[in-house]
Amino acid sequence: MGAKERREREREQRKAQILDTARALLLEKGLNATSINQIAKRAELSVGAIYFYYKSKEDLYAALQVEGLELLNQTIRQSVQAPSSPEENIRNIAMAYLKFSEEHKNYFDIINYFLASPEPIFSPELKIQVDERGKNNLTILTDIISKGIHNGLFKAVDPRRQAIILWSTLHGMIQFKKLEKTILAKENHQSLYLEAVERFLDGQRS
Repeated sequence: MGAKERREREREQRKAQILDTARALLLEKGLNATSINQIAKRAELSVGAIYFYYKSKEDLYAALQVEGLELLNQTIRQSVQAPSSPEENIRNIAMAYLKFSEEHKNYFDIINYFLASPEPIFSPELKIQVDERGKNNLTILTDIISKGIHNGLFKAVDPRRQAIILWSTLHGMIQFKKLEKTILAKENHQSLYLEAVERFLDGQRS
């Protein structure tokens, strides 16, 4: 390995170290209670080293959000690689999102943390970067619904609006998993989640 490749690998390792530390502190303390100084201390780095890679705390957390959304997008794309009907693809995406929330809980919590924030966290420039990644997942669903409409399987409605409705439903249903021991004590969460998908599909069929 040459000196250039070694430096690049060390750079990526350092960035991963910073992101891992920031992710842990965000989930532990929240955005406002987490500082660059705390991140540097826990990562055993200087504050200057953090700012070498990220201009601000918001820039760092935007990188975390993008990281999670890109992993989610990869997971969703993998779920629809095999040739399937639009309905099966929608079911596959729904299950992929549910599994993502379980197998990559830290990333799901990061995504949800920023979605649930009552106040804007990122600058307009950073928000555009984050939102562009989020749109990728919506585009996959929109294309699948459009295919179902084109093939005469679904009603001729606005596919993007339907994709937004479905994505909102999936995300909301996953949030309800937190109520398994209270409101949903007598219900199976996954069964309810899948039923919500079927009710959506019932409404799409022509």
